[in-house]
Amino acid sequence: MTEQNLIIEVQRKTKETDIQLRLNVRGNQQIEIDTGVGFFDHMLTALASHARWDLSLEVKGDLEVDDHHSVEDIAICLGNALQQSWRKLPNMQRYGQRLLPMDEALILCAVDLSGRAYYVGQLNFTREYLGGVSTEMFEHFFNTLASAAGMTLHIKPEYFRNNHHLAEGCFKALAYALKEALSDSQGEVSTKGVL
Repeated sequence: MTEQNLIIEVQRKTKETDIQLRLNVRGNQQIEIDTGVGFFDHMLTALASHARWDLSLEVKGDLEVDDHHSVEDIAICLGNALQQSWRKLPNMQRYGQRLLPMDEALILCAVDLSGRAYYVGQLNFTREYLGGVSTEMFEHFFNTLASAAGMTLHIKPEYFRNNHHLAEGCFKALAYALKEALSDSQGEVSTKGVL
């Protein structure tokens, strides 16, 4: 399958957000992200970079209200693009996992690209905000992403002290888990013969 065939474009326009997204999960780390929230740009850049994706994302959201609609709709768009991507791949591992250290934080992440959407997370932030993003939105992002991507996603911090490291560690752990799950595989990925 050529790289061109793996490029997925998703657009979403509502009264709350206007999103243009372009994703290639077998890319070269060509990344352009502007969500209007610098810290969230940083997290999504970490995800795309460590997963080795090409990701272009432009978001105009009602940030004068709060961060909820933008973060949620980004998760919907990215999840839709991710599901279209993995369903196009002729062969993939399907499962991926990573135990990722981020300084004093240690994050466990496991994924199953199966079409069965489920999220389990235990992100116990000790701050209400990180860089203008409500910390409760990170768990909401992962939950919405899993739902839209048709992915089972488990994220479990083993321990942490720094909230920035907790957030960034989760995105990087997810990146490596998805990189493994999307990598080439030989043979069937399901005893059913289809996902």
